[in-house]
Amino acid sequence: MDTLFSNVTCVTMDDAMRVLTDAFVGVKDGKISYIGQVAPEEQPQKIIDGTGMVLMPGLINCHTHLPMTILRGFADDYPLDVWLNEHIFPKEAKLDDRTVKAATLLGIAECLRFGVTSVSDMYDHCNAIAEAVAESGIKANLSRGTTMFIGDDFDFETFPGCVEQVQTTDKWHGYDNGRIVVETSIHAEYTSTYQLWDAISEYAINEKLGLQIHLSETKKEHEDCKEKYGLTPAQLLDCHNVFLPRVTAAHCVWLEEEDMALLGKRGVSAVHCPVSNLKLGSGIANVMDMVKAGMNVCLGTDGDASNNNMDLFEEIKLAALLAKGKSMDPTAVNASAALMMATVCGARAQGREKECGQIKVGMDADLILLDFTGPHLIPCHNVISSLAYAASGHDVVMTMVRGNILYAAGKFTTIDLNAVMQELAEHGMPLVFMNEEKD
Repeated sequence: MDTLFSNVTCVTMDDAMRVLTDAFVGVKDGKISYIGQVAPEEQPQKIIDGTGMVLMPGLINCHTHLPMTILRGFADDYPLDVWLNEHIFPKEAKLDDRTVKAATLLGIAECLRFGVTSVSDMYDHCNAIAEAVAESGIKANLSRGTTMFIGDDFDFETFPGCVEQVQTTDKWHGYDNGRIVVETSIHAEYTSTYQLWDAISEYAINEKLGLQIHLSETKKEHEDCKEKYGLTPAQLLDCHNVFLPRVTAAHCVWLEEEDMALLGKRGVSAVHCPVSNLKLGSGIANVMDMVKAGMNVCLGTDGDASNNNMDLFEEIKLAALLAKGKSMDPTAVNASAALMMATVCGARAQGREKECGQIKVGMDADLILLDFTGPHLIPCHNVISSLAYAASGHDVVMTMVRGNILYAAGKFTTIDLNAVMQELAEHGMPLVFMNEEKD
């Protein structure tokens, strides 16, 4: 046995939602090898004393734009269309691979600090992002966010976004025994046309890849699509086979009842991003109705430019509170359900449900440890409730992926944070923000 957590409160997130007090959890060869309330006979190489600590599965952030750390706080308090077109897109056009890699490493460090062990990311400069993921040790489902407006002149074989998609798939899909999974992406209905939808869905189906998309994020986007095509975005994209692969659809704020039924039938996972959606004034997704329609609902932060952090514990609490407030029902999205959205449901959305999201023997040791001795977590009458409503990412003291400790006690074992910040300060920031007054 490589590592043994001793005397810890273990929140398994298993089917019975077992919480084991004074527990022992063993890790061997990157897998969970022992769970019990009696110490195992096998002697571990390392013991981590979990007294006063809570051990739970690592969180899964199902919608990120990791390189957008460099745009954190740059353009706040704008509606989505103005925010994107007038502020974000012009800055993103200045990015190069060096900047993207450094910004991605900063984003991964933030995720690990807050207990996230796996992310689903949508962006470009995918090779630079994949290099950062590979070096850091985190898990990631990476997609090349693709936009397209050229219409009939489109050719999948030569269109830059699609070329990068194929190159990324060929080089990185399945890297390190599946630690990196490559997926496809259509940025959104309103940023592309049917030629791209047809081509990307066909490629995803043929290559057996997942697909990421922004869907019905704003009322304007949703209603403009209905006016233009006579169909909602979900209905329109379904006509082009977009939902035949395993799909994670970010936001889903303005889905209609018929959309939810359709997406539930197609097995689509909705990624609820409550903080970003509120900050951009986009609205509140109807989580309860999506679940009733058979959709898998997980959680995401969106990018740092629209959130402005990747503390998934904030999303857990807000997802529960918004559901209660929207339905005027205090039992809606209870604490257990909110935690499931960030673990079990996230693993299902990523196609990783057999490897992570729960503490079970044989699963990957994707584990996080939280210090429950702080005054805001005392007393702890119910650890599930405390995790959902009182804890924050700042309570995380250790993050482990496949048995490797990537963050502990304020230090990162695979990321040189000082070097990352120096790279951004000396290269990335001047590149993206030079001549700011002329922009």
